Amino acid sequence: MQVSVEKTSELSRKMTVSVPEEVVQEKMEDRLKKLAREVKLDGFRPGKVPQHVVKKMYGDRVRGEVTGDLIQSTYYEAIQENNLRPAGYPSIDPLDEAAGFKYTAVFEVYPEISLEGIDQLEITRKHAKIEASDLDAMVEKIRKQKKGWAQVERPSQVDDKITISFTGVCEGENFTDGKVENFQVEIGANQMIPGFEDHLKGLSTGDNKTFEVSFPEQYGNAKLAGKPATFEIEVTKVEEPSYPELDEAFIKSYGIENGDMNAFREDVKANMERELAMALNGQLKNAVMDALFDKIKVTLPSSLVDEEINNLQKPYRENAKKQKLNAEDLNLPRDMFEEQANRRVALGLILAEIIHKNGIKVSPDKVRETIEDMAKSYERPTDVVNWYYSDEQRLNEVRQMVLEDQTVEWIVSQAKVVDENVSFDAIMTTQQS
Repeated sequence: MQVSVEKTSELSRKMTVSVPEEVVQEKMEDRLKKLAREVKLDGFRPGKVPQHVVKKMYGDRVRGEVTGDLIQSTYYEAIQENNLRPAGYPSIDPLDEAAGFKYTAVFEVYPEISLEGIDQLEITRKHAKIEASDLDAMVEKIRKQKKGWAQVERPSQVDDKITISFTGVCEGENFTDGKVENFQVEIGANQMIPGFEDHLKGLSTGDNKTFEVSFPEQYGNAKLAGKPATFEIEVTKVEEPSYPELDEAFIKSYGIENGDMNAFREDVKANMERELAMALNGQLKNAVMDALFDKIKVTLPSSLVDEEINNLQKPYRENAKKQKLNAEDLNLPRDMFEEQANRRVALGLILAEIIHKNGIKVSPDKVRETIEDMAKSYERPTDVVNWYYSDEQRLNEVRQMVLEDQTVEWIVSQAKVVDENVSFDAIMTTQQS
């Protein structure tokens, strides 16, 4: 086998591989002998068909199979011999040769990444603790989550639940499939597209209203995204919330069997502490990723960016399928996803280089600790732990998450870190936005 590699751009390579004819013939002979033992042909006993007859009948097909196998085996052998790291799949082009077999493989390679300056990263690490007022607010929030509803005969207002029937028209086409009946909206919960719920305030049972709002630019249905729509609604019911008492029965409904308020508050606080730890870790990770992306510049293989754009578009196509729309008609613009795809690919390459250069390995103890921590919020934690360890794919997902966390820890240990104290509410509000 002869191999030559041409550098056609910073990351693009064109590799030409030649395989001698004797290698091709040797592999063909082996296949033709096997085929001769299996082929059935009139006038010959099974397994007694002359090989030259078999070759005449099946030679072209067998040569195609052999050369296909040779491409697979010699491609991987050639890239290893030349220390190449392809990014994505190659474009293979067989070439006509009088003797032997020859093909070209065009592909991109992974970029060389310099980690110089990683110790100069500036990262803000936020800290927060749970105050008594935070716990009070959370208990009140839990109480309000158990709300009931009572019908009222007055104009609707924020926090009310209003039941409507409505139709929607965009560019002359009804997109609600006629009229949607008995649709419930909690005013102020931001369930609907921006501006829709504002038009529901001040309405009473029996009222009718026509108004126009625009769909967001990033709306899941590309046919409606960014376009104005006219809605006609009819109000069938207005209800106001009613909230339960924080009594023994309420506390028992949350699994505190003795109905004790102090035990309930301790349980709520423990959940808050878990959520706060996750939020702080998430914000630190985001700060690290922002700093890495700004500091370390990487030339990106277009094949990896294309693949990531495809991954980002996938939920839109799946949503279109659910709505019985033709995914091909979505016409999703590439530039809608390109910036996010570039960031994801760049950070993936940078993190992989940090892990490789510094020999960062997944800690089994940290994997166990992470799974046990996730299981704490469930009624039967042991079952959750066993569920993760019973499936290698689920376990690998946790391992990958832990490896990323360990890498972030290593980066933070090298960086210039500024600690900042903030409130619990500030952290959680940022997390939800």
